[in-house]
Amino acid sequence: MNAIALPHPQRAQDIRQALEGLNASSADIEASALISIDGLLIDSVMPQGMDEDRIGAMSAALLSLGERTARELGRGRLERVLVQGENGYVIMTAAGEEAVLTVLTKAEVKLGLAFLDIKRAAQALSRLV
Repeated sequence: MNAIALPHPQRAQDIRQALEGLNASSADIEASALISIDGLLIDSVMPQGMDEDRIGAMSAALLSLGERTARELGRGRLERVLVQGENGYVIMTAAGEEAVLTVLTKAEVKLGLAFLDIKRAAQALSRLV
């Protein structure tokens, strides 16, 4: 589902392929979404029933707050925001200056491997947005 128009159909297809590739990289990755820094969904690969608009708005807000927190507390440039719940993780990272990559994982995910896959996907997506 594209919530905002992308300038070129090939770019939209490349974004979708990057998200699908990330989801396929591990059975522990359940969903991923690319969201503009304004909180608008660019594209997602998520199970039915997830509120993509709500995920977009929360992701943009949390990443912005994380960046400010890291900066003001002297932690340097923000790498990721990690929310741990009893059923898994929400991991957010910047995908360039204009977008946020949000990933939902299972609780038993190997975080180091997930971080690596997410970082690679974010780098690829940053070249597309």
